[in-house]
Amino acid sequence: MKITAVILTYNRKDLLSQCLDAVSRQSRPCDEIIVVDNASTDGTEQMLRQLSLPNVTIHRLSENIGASGGFNAGFRLAYQSGTDQVWMMDDDVIPAEDALEQLLKADRLLAEKAIEPAFLLSTAYTEHGLVTNAPSIDQRPNRIAYENWPLTLEHGIAPVRRATFVSILVPRRTLATYGLPIASMFIWGEDTEYTLRITEHAPGFVVGSSKVVHLRQENGAIDIMAERNPNRVKYHRHYVRNEVFVARKYYRPRRVVISVLHQCKIALKLLSRGDFNKASVVFRGLLESGPFYPSTEAVDAPIANLGVTVDSYTPGSSIAGWEPPDQLTLVDLCDYHFSRQTMGSVNLT
Repeated sequence: MKITAVILTYNRKDLLSQCLDAVSRQSRPCDEIIVVDNASTDGTEQMLRQLSLPNVTIHRLSENIGASGGFNAGFRLAYQSGTDQVWMMDDDVIPAEDALEQLLKADRLLAEKAIEPAFLLSTAYTEHGLVTNAPSIDQRPNRIAYENWPLTLEHGIAPVRRATFVSILVPRRTLATYGLPIASMFIWGEDTEYTLRITEHAPGFVVGSSKVVHLRQENGAIDIMAERNPNRVKYHRHYVRNEVFVARKYYRPRRVVISVLHQCKIALKLLSRGDFNKASVVFRGLLESGPFYPSTEAVDAPIANLGVTVDSYTPGSSIAGWEPPDQLTLVDLCDYHFSRQTMGSVNLT
């Protein structure tokens, strides 16, 4: 079985270095590691060209097409390379040494129960041991009208509906059947849409024994009221638009109304405190949500459909005048937590 790890990165070369270290020393080695560089401008390319890791291919996109486009490209490139499983993550994810092994163990356990998972998720924690990126449990009933999610709890596995791309293992058959994440969503919500698209028809599962640390740049839920980063404020219109789109596509009309009213309430609060820029971003997202009906794309479609060119290379060639930085110790710190410490109130050992 060929397993390809895919790491999406943009302007976080130090975190990427630590993520690559952790992925490259998995107890079950990856057969291939793909890095999708979303047109970074912080020296990421120079750093990557200095690597000596085996089985790594870098695909640098000619422009930043957002997280949605980057994940789309990553799944597409891995699938078209002939892989059997895609292990997808962002560049701020630090997997425990046996994270992949535990996902594959769960896959085998489910197979013994004649369950074919559409995807498998790791359990994500902050560096302080708090659970983050928790998926929504699949509460749909079995044939005697009881919720079926406890069926696999004896193995530390639970079925989910909505999930993120923080360490998700997606088999080839899922990609062939359900296509790719929607690139035009640009940022925020593409993982929710994609996993809901899949779990309408096939089960996904979270695996308690597969653990990762997610070193999120911004902790907590997305909140424009508290946001101070002007770039994130600007992108918030995508969040609003995508939230309404997902509600319209996968939930009842009442959910759409609640979503729209909630965003209107936020915009009015922003206006009341004189924050006209943020309020306009919210209103713009609501306006854009009306005609937003993006189509899905088959996984074997050419990457040129994304409107970018791709510069692909393997590590080994350096750029003159660049010196690699001293290695950070985040991976060692995370390994220490995973193997020896109780992080917060959660024992990860």
